[in-house]
Amino acid sequence: MASLGHSVVGIDSDRSKVARLQAGEAPFFEPGLPELLREGLASGRLRFTSDLDAAAACRLHFVCVGTPQRADGLGADLGDLEAVVTSLGPKLRNGAVLVGKSTVPVGTARRLARAVSAAGAELVWNPEFLREGHAVSDTLAPDRIVYGLATPPSSAGSGVIDELYQPMLDAGVPRLTMSFESAELVKTSANSYLALRVSFINGVADMADAAGADVTDVASALRLDERIGRLFLNPGLGFGGGCLPKDLRALTLRAEQLGVPKTASLLAAVDQINSARPDRVVDLAAEALGGSVAGHRVAVLGLSFKPLSDDIRNSQSVVLAKRLAAAGAEVVATDPQAARLARQEHSSLGYATTVREAVAGADLVVLATEWEEYRSLNPVAVATWTQARAVVDARLVLDPAEWSAAG
Repeated sequence: MASLGHSVVGIDSDRSKVARLQAGEAPFFEPGLPELLREGLASGRLRFTSDLDAAAACRLHFVCVGTPQRADGLGADLGDLEAVVTSLGPKLRNGAVLVGKSTVPVGTARRLARAVSAAGAELVWNPEFLREGHAVSDTLAPDRIVYGLATPPSSAGSGVIDELYQPMLDAGVPRLTMSFESAELVKTSANSYLALRVSFINGVADMADAAGADVTDVASALRLDERIGRLFLNPGLGFGGGCLPKDLRALTLRAEQLGVPKTASLLAAVDQINSARPDRVVDLAAEALGGSVAGHRVAVLGLSFKPLSDDIRNSQSVVLAKRLAAAGAEVVATDPQAARLARQEHSSLGYATTVREAVAGADLVVLATEWEEYRSLNPVAVATWTQARAVVDARLVLDPAEWSAAG
């Protein structure tokens, strides 16, 4: 927003995070973000603070706090979101607009709107559709902008947000206005549908293994059907991260609460298929090692839940590494961005700085996150780094013929 010329103040209760941001240091890895951060600070249009009073002078208030899965069940934890809305109330001036970005169960915005209205402000729900690793481009060039309103099709608040997004609207980005409930469902159903596609192709992969078929051939043919498309039909280790798993589970619970059990059952099956993927890869690793991974050194390439991110939340790669270790393997893991955080949170695993260091002395190499530097490894070179020369490609991104030719 600062890069578009707006004056922005970022507020967070984590003082150490604020200090890093004030120093021009992004608190997580995201391509393109450090440059925008430094540019915004240098221009004077962007500043950071832990003082909520700084919100009092603002016209628009974007609420972007997390809604993680509750510790006691499938539902979303709305505690931080509700606390922010309550705390902001006295700071909101008449005519201010509070913009909800957090992912929430359907029905949440309607309830919060009453408190916002009592403060003399308006609530608009404006879900985000950012992909980690592409968040900067997705922000500046979104594929759609959605407004959830108390009484669609328009409001004073939507007009104010139009001013903010004017460059995108001028560029032809579709703008859709709808009810709070519809906007909430757009976000959660989008993530759940993407999760469904991943689990569907992995279910087909299990069938292909059982029948003697090749799931890569099946997936290649499916992607050419324009009714189906190419994206999220990649068989392998499955989905993870801070969005898809928790949003899928929250939608499952909400479907049950709304009395739609068949939808809840479908979503639960998607989650179950995904949760089983690391065990399938452990089985493949055991098969490659003669029946068991116990006592063997296994190199795991990749720990983040996806490339171009250091996020290890619900990472299938981390789950795989821990299950290999639980089965008795000596795991040595590496990742170009996520290793530091993984060391802090999963100290029982072994770590290496480089691929060469990780695979040295390994009995098996497992590609767990499809970073480009792993996809483009030279198999001839890797064959000289490790005596085992056995690889399990858990993301199906390596060329089997090329690697087999290299031994």
